[in-house]
Amino acid sequence: MTATADVRPATPRRRPPERNVREHETVRDRLRHLRYRASPQQFFAELFEKRWMEPAIPLAILIAVIVFFSVAAPGFATSANLLSTAAELAEISLICLGMAVVMISGGIDLSVGSMFGLCNMIAILLITVVGLPVVPAILLTLVAGAVLGATNGTIVAYLKARPFLTTLVTLIIFRGVLNLLDLHYSAKTASVFVMDPVWDWFGTGKVAGLPFSFVTLLVVLVIGHIVLSRSRLGWHITAVGASRRAARHAGIRVERVLLISYVFAGALCALAGVFYAARLSSASARVGEGLELNVLTAVILGGISLTGGKGTVWRAFIGAATISLLGKGLLLMDVGGEVLQTVLAVVLIVAVGLDTKWGKNRGKAIQKTYVNPTLVEYGPLPDVRPGSGSPFEINDRLRDAEAIGLGEVEGPEDVIVDSQGRVYCGTRQGWILRFSGPDFSEREVFARIGGHPLGMAFDADENLIVCVGGMGLYSVSPDGKHRKLSDETNRTWVQLRDDSRLRMADDLDITPDGKVWFSEATTRFDMADWILDGVEGRPNGRLLCYDPVTGKTRTVIRDLVFPNGICSCHDGESLLIAQTWLCRILRYWHSGPNKGKLEIFMDNFPGYLDNINRASDGTYWVALNGMRSPAYDLAMRMPTFRRRMMKRIPRDEWLYPSMNHGCVVKVSDAGEVLEAYWDPGGEKHSTITSMREHNGYLYIGGLENNRIGRVELRAGRPEMATTERAGRPATVG
Repeated sequence: MTATADVRPATPRRRPPERNVREHETVRDRLRHLRYRASPQQFFAELFEKRWMEPAIPLAILIAVIVFFSVAAPGFATSANLLSTAAELAEISLICLGMAVVMISGGIDLSVGSMFGLCNMIAILLITVVGLPVVPAILLTLVAGAVLGATNGTIVAYLKARPFLTTLVTLIIFRGVLNLLDLHYSAKTASVFVMDPVWDWFGTGKVAGLPFSFVTLLVVLVIGHIVLSRSRLGWHITAVGASRRAARHAGIRVERVLLISYVFAGALCALAGVFYAARLSSASARVGEGLELNVLTAVILGGISLTGGKGTVWRAFIGAATISLLGKGLLLMDVGGEVLQTVLAVVLIVAVGLDTKWGKNRGKAIQKTYVNPTLVEYGPLPDVRPGSGSPFEINDRLRDAEAIGLGEVEGPEDVIVDSQGRVYCGTRQGWILRFSGPDFSEREVFARIGGHPLGMAFDADENLIVCVGGMGLYSVSPDGKHRKLSDETNRTWVQLRDDSRLRMADDLDITPDGKVWFSEATTRFDMADWILDGVEGRPNGRLLCYDPVTGKTRTVIRDLVFPNGICSCHDGESLLIAQTWLCRILRYWHSGPNKGKLEIFMDNFPGYLDNINRASDGTYWVALNGMRSPAYDLAMRMPTFRRRMMKRIPRDEWLYPSMNHGCVVKVSDAGEVLEAYWDPGGEKHSTITSMREHNGYLYIGGLENNRIGRVELRAGRPEMATTERAGRPATVG
């Protein structure tokens, strides 16, 4: 939703629902709004951001190879050829997966071809010479492959040898052992006849029409994906590959991780050797000769980084499929082996160049297209000048505010007072501080949560419920122990972006039934870049509800423009929702006869709204974290201008909303402005984001402040105290 052009009054007042506000818009106005709302730029920006878009170039090359040979090579696209290719593809892919894991861990294994050939020979010898049954022979072959991999891993990890030289030497050693075995047993391994159903199943068996080896490959791919992306071991492998020193400092056992990587590679080479032996029923010294070059080409072609710390099993499979299909296609076109090697070299050079170029420019493309401005129109800017007679008239009521914790806090976005009169606030370091004593001079770290604690509220059991930017919704018990309540909600499946995780839980309040209602200001930007959401102006936020009974969080309202402050109304049946960039307050009924109704409560403020809290006399306090300006109002009506601004000038020179004033506004339950408290120029309280009334005082917090402000209220009843606990009346005498 966006602000509309027909909002005229200078003083905010109760407005009808937005759908009614737009009844008098012309068709041209609606088409103009739709044009910017439906911009394809956001789709492509989010598409490029997806991790599965990283192998876009290797995948495009694979598709090009398939299409080319389907047209140019006779018999390439036949089912018989594809089934035969699938069996061969499974073998080379298993070897590529082993190489990929080693490379992700920061190493390299040039001996994979020799291990493959040697394990092939071992499987044949165990069955023919030793006379073992097929199943034990296969298991022993896998163990032999793991031992060969462990040999490489031990030398690299524990003897600190260089992976390239180590595996080059073991390549020669393993190949020499293979030659000796072939020399002594060539007559028995040249052609083998094994009458065993398990052996036949490994060689020619099919599952749902697919070769058993290919089905096994798919299972290994799924397991490898889960291990690398979802398990502690996988995270450790990636961390070691990215930086061994950093991984060691993080407590990761680097040597063990490297050893496991090489063992994994050896076992996969052995599995590929078993499938090869069962398919051809033969073994020789030439098996796997020169294969390491093809495997290395395939893995690099798939986008596995030679420097380590980057890659997936699927990217290794894409590279293996490209090399395998390329070789099969050239063979069908009667192209010689020398030409094949030349083509592989050319493809490798081109693919690596394109993938490197894509990797560099993908980030730039996301950066230049991710922020996608839309049309936002405001009403006339209210007059705030001294002597104007406006309820927003500038004054200096906050200039003499008492400072609590001066220089001892950083970014107290929200402040709250408990039943004992102690003041709490979050800080940029991820702490929650508590100030107590007659003059609030006693400072203590109440809890260390992490992230950036934002909105806070006490529940009926005196637990402090906190929205933590980047982490979700947390609860802190009276003794300072914290626990996570929720960091996810139901996903919007029609969106490309996965919005199930909470990126920026902002403010909250607790209704009398104990449910926690909180806002996620934006699903597209993180805590460090929240201001970019204002440059964009799109409905990226939502209202959520956490039910402590079920422990579940659900999304109640989507497509809100930076929903910031959340306040449970005095009636106990509705909520006020501050929309920062629209300078507007919505009212949502969560219960009662109007349940589910959403309308505009107040509109056209002179500044950007933040938190809202109840006052002791049935009214509400509203924080303005920045003030509108004619220049920025104009810029918000010109999305094309903002888009050009982002592309042509550095980010630190962009036009941003004005955040150098401090203002708190008091409004009635009928949507009327009653009074305002200012700190002109923000000398002491700029970027005010919250305020709490307690025992005749107003406590002030700000995202960029180094203090908590405390000002005595000139009007009202000091004996009244606002409560922020669920299940209790809004005010007590």
